[in-house]
Amino acid sequence: MSENDVVGWTHKTFLKWSDFKAESNPAAFEDSHSVIKYRFTWTINSEKIDEQIMFLIEDIHLYVEFFPYLSWFRISQNTENLLKHEQGHFDLAELVKRENIHILQNTFYGKHFPTRGQNEDQQKQFAKEDSGIMIIKEVEKLEAILDKRREEYDAQTEFGQNAQKQSEYDSIFEKLR
Repeated sequence: MSENDVVGWTHKTFLKWSDFKAESNPAAFEDSHSVIKYRFTWTINSEKIDEQIMFLIEDIHLYVEFFPYLSWFRISQNTENLLKHEQGHFDLAELVKRENIHILQNTFYGKHFPTRGQNEDQQKQFAKEDSGIMIIKEVEKLEAILDKRREEYDAQTEFGQNAQKQSEYDSIFEKLR
């Protein structure tokens, strides 16, 4: 998928039914399904310490992305309340990101990591690859937190049917904007 095939979360981004481009799943319990993931970028620097190249991970940015071609809804159920509930999934991912980005940064910022390679050029090359693998492992932990929170959100709001609980979440999400 190209970058144009995703919708990035911003304080001005609101999902529309036209953003859900996958065919609905007749075997699924849900009336809609949103695929939301984290993407990250980072900067890496290296230093030579005691004849070994050590790398530093800096400037980690985490982005919340909605995947239209993997997300769907039942046409018979395309209500504004359901769309607002799906927007809540998108907003929840941003909330979880903001609540946990410091953990990701604290894991890496200001620390030196060794790298592999036979010479300085190889070590610098492997530093980029190794740092990406390290960050992926931490982002996977964040996605596990998001999965748990999404389950709680669906259970508490009864998939958007509990108007009072949905309203409570909507108030939380409004503070992101």
